[in-house]
Amino acid sequence: MEYQRLGDYIREVNVRNSELKVTNLLGLSIEKKFIPSIANTIGTDMSVYKIVRPMQFAYVPVTSRNGDKITIALYKGDESAIISQAYTIFDVNDKEALLPEYLMMWFRRPEFDRYARFHSHGSAREVFDWDELCNVMLPIPSIARQREIVEEYETLSRRIRLNEQMIARLKETAQALYRKMFVDGIDKENLPEGWRRGRLGEIAEITSGKTCVDKSDTKNEMYQYPVAGASGIIGYSTAFNQNEALMTTGRVGTLGIVNRYNEKLYTADNVLVIKTAYYEYCFQVLNSIDYAEITKGGVQSLITQTDLKQVKIAIPPKQAINEFEEHAKKLFGLITNKQRENEKLTELQSLLLARMGK
Repeated sequence: MEYQRLGDYIREVNVRNSELKVTNLLGLSIEKKFIPSIANTIGTDMSVYKIVRPMQFAYVPVTSRNGDKITIALYKGDESAIISQAYTIFDVNDKEALLPEYLMMWFRRPEFDRYARFHSHGSAREVFDWDELCNVMLPIPSIARQREIVEEYETLSRRIRLNEQMIARLKETAQALYRKMFVDGIDKENLPEGWRRGRLGEIAEITSGKTCVDKSDTKNEMYQYPVAGASGIIGYSTAFNQNEALMTTGRVGTLGIVNRYNEKLYTADNVLVIKTAYYEYCFQVLNSIDYAEITKGGVQSLITQTDLKQVKIAIPPKQAINEFEEHAKKLFGLITNKQRENEKLTELQSLLLARMGK
């Protein structure tokens, strides 16, 4: 299939919010999505902001210090929104020649990110400008074939979204069961029979992670073991220091995020590692802690092993914990299956994107 010049199919759009009729302010993420803006707009002249309409694109020309990705997205909202004047907005000239959804698939390809970075230029900051975008070459099959490709991709996306919704509901169910059994109606000053006051360290082993000196941002044959940081997986290592079910929570900086693992991985030095025979119960306890009450430090918030071990908790009878463990394990077993299915679906999406260039 012959490649076509993108500039022959798109045009730049520059409509300002001069009448202040549009108030929905959005931003863009490196995940190539429109997101609610968190910018402080107090005292800002919103009339200079650009209006983006449904099925139009916006992108950030600056690519330096952007995780080797170009921030670009297709707006699928129902009503017009406004974005920063620093963004470039464009749309497709003829949607019977090029589907916006098909073009967005091309923009999602890792190869496009690499292309945009390579063709960016500048001194203080590198920019992938409008002329460079117009010079992008891509295969544009018949509109019927474009619709087929987009439908294949969207079918996978819908399945992923349904799984994500199911995962959220299962997590909510586990949390609701925990609250019903151990929180609602429990007077901490007058505990029920068989309960006792204790500390988290009595039912969990808590240690610190280690500095990972051999880490890559991407997974490959050498770097195959995930590196668990405070916010989740932060890279991959050639070695692992854990090989059993455990949880992590941030030790410094990012606090309050509790992650679950049951594989060979490397726990980094900015996390606390929690292991316990009461895995599901402790997971819920860790998510109910007010970390702001136990943090220390000046510039950065800090939690030590001792801090977490000394957190006061009400410990119910083992029989009640075991009953909860049995139910929660089933729920999180379903969650794991859905997460693995989404990993496979995401791989299929990547393969579909890769085939677009062939």
